[in-house]
Amino acid sequence: MKQLDIIQTIRKSDNNISHDPMKNNNSVQMRHSRSGTFTDNMKLPIHRWFRYSAGFSAEWVEREILDIQTNRNTHINVLDPFAGSGTTLLAAESLQATAVGFEPHPFIHRVAKAKLGWNVDIKLLREIYQEIENKAKEKTTETGRLNVPLLGKCFTNDALSKLDSLKDVYLADFNNGDQINEIIWLGITSIIRSCSTAGTAQWQYVLPNKKKSKVLDPFEAFTLKMEQMIEDITYTKQQNWLPNSQIINTDARDPEFSKKDFFDLVITSPPYPNNYDYADSTRLEMTFWGEIQGWGDLQLSVRQYLLRSCSQHASKDKLVLDDLLQDDVLIPIKDELTKACKELERIRLTRAGKKSYHTMAAAYFTDLGDIFHALRPLCKKGSKICFVIGDSAPYGIHLAVDEWLGELALSAGFKSYSFEKIRDRNIKWKNRKHRIPLHEGRLWIEG
Repeated sequence: MKQLDIIQTIRKSDNNISHDPMKNNNSVQMRHSRSGTFTDNMKLPIHRWFRYSAGFSAEWVEREILDIQTNRNTHINVLDPFAGSGTTLLAAESLQATAVGFEPHPFIHRVAKAKLGWNVDIKLLREIYQEIENKAKEKTTETGRLNVPLLGKCFTNDALSKLDSLKDVYLADFNNGDQINEIIWLGITSIIRSCSTAGTAQWQYVLPNKKKSKVLDPFEAFTLKMEQMIEDITYTKQQNWLPNSQIINTDARDPEFSKKDFFDLVITSPPYPNNYDYADSTRLEMTFWGEIQGWGDLQLSVRQYLLRSCSQHASKDKLVLDDLLQDDVLIPIKDELTKACKELERIRLTRAGKKSYHTMAAAYFTDLGDIFHALRPLCKKGSKICFVIGDSAPYGIHLAVDEWLGELALSAGFKSYSFEKIRDRNIKWKNRKHRIPLHEGRLWIEG
């Protein structure tokens, strides 16, 4: 499909809404408010291969990329420094743009890399997955892993035995990094929760004590998932997606990327300073594959590589607030940040959990300041940057994320910033820990 055809197709999709003005307005507002979430991605080819509760709408990313390509009438290079499971990169591939992603979470990096390896031989993919499934059915015996605490709480003996047989066959003969085999690894990974009796919280934390009524048979689930993947690969090839992305297992604070003045557009969503533990979100999958034995392993295996946005990370690292606040990168916001962090330090001593929000907040803005300094030489003059972000109020102390990140960007050498609110948050007070109204939106930065 030519670039013009792609543009017309997406514009046609955008215009495919009711002629009723009220319905039109509601539709646009709803799509706008959801553009900062991953929800609609679970209906899209390739994107839906793995549910990772972080990121934003792939269709919104496509519109932003299209806008720049159309206005500049040229091929552009796109960066996502918090690439996650590859939303931005896949959106770029659908428009034949070049994209690079940085992702420090080892497990999620592998997920994204598997998704980006979609351009494989469909016939061979089907032959190999069916071979694995047939061998697994022949060798299935009672699992010996129900004594692993999390697995024993989340699976029946039958389900775990079948999943383990798929895992064992895969690891014995197919775990060699080949693109087709990585897609099959993701196929097995993506059915783990649907075959578990455990529930899942809103942000993918596993809930072993919350039992589901509907649980899939692992072999049936595996066949369904692999055929869905084959259907998606067929579609992307028909639409002439360009497999032109690269995801690097690297830290955006000090990325392993040497091309200067390379990127026209940076579009991303960093973790919010709201105490969400990204390491914990994949604990069930990592335990299943034997990469960790329990929650205590997450610090060394995952959390140490991530942006410091949760109190677990701050407390495990035993951070010292006064030392953090002396970092030169914080100079533009030091007064406001110090005031907030000192108040958090005081309040925590009055709370039962005594969570380390004070050092978490200082570390979070230090990390983002370092990231802006790392991004500046990678971006072209006149580049456009968008961070989908949300503010926060741990223990009721407001952190002005959009304003403070904007000031850190200016200090790193970017030209200007503005904030576009997408939606209000924390406005329904029932069962809330504080009554500070929050918002989510897009921080636009000019290079």
